[in-house]
Amino acid sequence: MEHYDFIMSAAFQVVFGYLLPAIGSALIFYKCGIKRRLAFIPFIREYLLGVCADKEHEGRVYFGLAIAGAVMSGIMNLIGQKVYAIWALFLVVHAAIRIAQVLYSVRIFTALVKVFGKSRKWVLLLVLFEGPVLIYWGLSPEYMPMKKATEKEIEAETKLLGADVQSILDGLTVNINERSVIDFFKKKVLLKDIHMCIPKGHMVLLLGGSGAGKTTYLNAVTGYEKADARITLGEDDVYFDYDKMMYDIGFVPQQDLMRGNDTVALTLSDAATLRLPSSVSMAERKKRVAEVLDQFGLTTVKDNLVEKLSGGQRKRLSIAMEFISNPTLFILDEPDSGLDGVVARSLFEKLRSIANEGKIVVVITHTPDRVIDLFDDVIVLAKDAGRTGRLAWYGPVEKAYEFFGKNSMEEILLSINQKDEGGEGRADEFIEKYADYMRAEMG
Repeated sequence: MEHYDFIMSAAFQVVFGYLLPAIGSALIFYKCGIKRRLAFIPFIREYLLGVCADKEHEGRVYFGLAIAGAVMSGIMNLIGQKVYAIWALFLVVHAAIRIAQVLYSVRIFTALVKVFGKSRKWVLLLVLFEGPVLIYWGLSPEYMPMKKATEKEIEAETKLLGADVQSILDGLTVNINERSVIDFFKKKVLLKDIHMCIPKGHMVLLLGGSGAGKTTYLNAVTGYEKADARITLGEDDVYFDYDKMMYDIGFVPQQDLMRGNDTVALTLSDAATLRLPSSVSMAERKKRVAEVLDQFGLTTVKDNLVEKLSGGQRKRLSIAMEFISNPTLFILDEPDSGLDGVVARSLFEKLRSIANEGKIVVVITHTPDRVIDLFDDVIVLAKDAGRTGRLAWYGPVEKAYEFFGKNSMEEILLSINQKDEGGEGRADEFIEKYADYMRAEMG
């Protein structure tokens, strides 16, 4: 008899705890534009119900709580009541997790009812009889969502250039079709449709609001995070020739990683050991260190400790560490952060001189207007309606003012920023305008 009761209890759990909710969720997913098979994967189903209800955050929290609850149950079954104090503690935690799950399921079901345009009386029924209610909703033509889960992405699509630019031998060619990641079982596009050629000898400003994809763009260009793209520097492919190209690309992050109790000369010598190919002799390495010390005005302080340097000197040393390999492509993320106007100006003039040596210098700065006269071109990245980083402009600085109808980089940035960020919310307008502009340029 006990064996029979166990089988019946297990069957009840399978049918009402898993099978019916899975079938009901599959029917709801179909109506919401989500793949039905995902409804049969435990935990993921609960998250995606949150997506259907336009409550993705709540779905993520519920997903985490469900995982935690399952782990706690497994631990409790493993230790049993032999160690009662520990088991009792886990029981309290497990109970707290279950209560939180119920609260978040109520939030999700309340939002789901709203999406389907039904009264709130359904919420309690969904909590108590999730599977049967979802099946009823899924089979009845009267129950349809007012908004599909995929609707946002479909509506957000703006005009694409959709064509690679021809590679140039004397510079950097960027053809990024897409850079995406999987975020909670969904594909999230970070960058799309970015095409440009940057000649050697150009100093380029990288402009864009928060979340526009500036760092993602730089990581894709340098090969740090590969995209669906083809990036070439001269005749070399950055992705396929990465072992070779890593010496020809320099990247200076906003925060330096220098040890304060090392001297300037030792810091640069260590950088040379790391950044120069192993085939470079000791004599050549020392010669290169001396050249860079002189080039960045650090010879007089070469024996000083890093922690004793001024802000401007420390920035120059940070840049010199990456420039030690004499890269063709030199990228800097806010090199003027924390510097006053005069010191920052001097630093950018040094970068201008590096570009004049036939290098490509790409810079992110939050105060571009005070040094904009030193730049040749500007790249403007903007978030489209789907929050994907897109190219709103690449070209000469003066033409950028004309293109956006603005008089400063700050005004351009405000024009493409979303309205909830204090901007004009015109990103899609300029993305499409630039796509048309490029088509005309390409014939």
